[in-house]
Amino acid sequence: MAAIVLKTKEEIELIRESALIVSKTLGMLASEIKPGISTLELDTLAEVFIRDHDAEPGFLGLYDFPNTLCMSPNAQVVHGIPNDTPLQEGDIISIDCGALKNGFYGDHAYTFAVGEIAPEVKKLLEVTKASLYEGITTFRTGNRLGDMGYAIQHHCEKEGYGVVRELVGHGLGRVMHEGPEVANYGKRGKGKKFQEGLVLAIEPMINGGTHRIKQLEDGWTILTADGKASAHFEHNVALVDGKPELLSTFQYIYAALDIESDEELPFRKEPLLV
Repeated sequence: MAAIVLKTKEEIELIRESALIVSKTLGMLASEIKPGISTLELDTLAEVFIRDHDAEPGFLGLYDFPNTLCMSPNAQVVHGIPNDTPLQEGDIISIDCGALKNGFYGDHAYTFAVGEIAPEVKKLLEVTKASLYEGITTFRTGNRLGDMGYAIQHHCEKEGYGVVRELVGHGLGRVMHEGPEVANYGKRGKGKKFQEGLVLAIEPMINGGTHRIKQLEDGWTILTADGKASAHFEHNVALVDGKPELLSTFQYIYAALDIESDEELPFRKEPLLV
């Protein structure tokens, strides 16, 4: 596993800058997602947008990944490769995006509805996003990785959903995937203790049915084993003064989609102006 690297407050602010470029990219994409557009078209828009903000796409070429965005519709969990297939009414699309600026990465994700989606799929998205904040709430001095994993797992499994085991969140900094591994399942009181200056990419990947997954022959795309939908939400969070400080935001997405939410307020020292 990659090394754990604790950050100074100055370094945390540089990571915030990169994370907010990703946030703004996702907000731009939110306005473009509609039936008929392809994931490859969205990928091109994202690459131009990131470069226009004096950053580099964080995923392009990382481990030889061929694109700027990981685009995973419906039963795809993560790491889907953009293509020219148009999105359709009723689809969901998980978009995972990274940006590199000033030597530090930002990396977060959101699962979007394409038009009107089925009520059971809408609930999966709502529960998965709520589980992300359940996990963030535990990110405090004195707690451990197992406390975070348990909070996410308990919130999702009580609704009958499957928590993917093989894919995890991670530390974040000058390297996209630093230690520690951040599992979305676990036992309270177990695992490494959280330390001041730790920056995590926390990312529940939750399936509407079984937790089991399979991989396509492209070597990247991960799907649910039973073909049911999967949701993915991710934030970048730092441990500052013993408490979680959000570095990324969904507020640019919400502004584009005309959604009002105060979900992030408990995790910010200062309000974010969008």
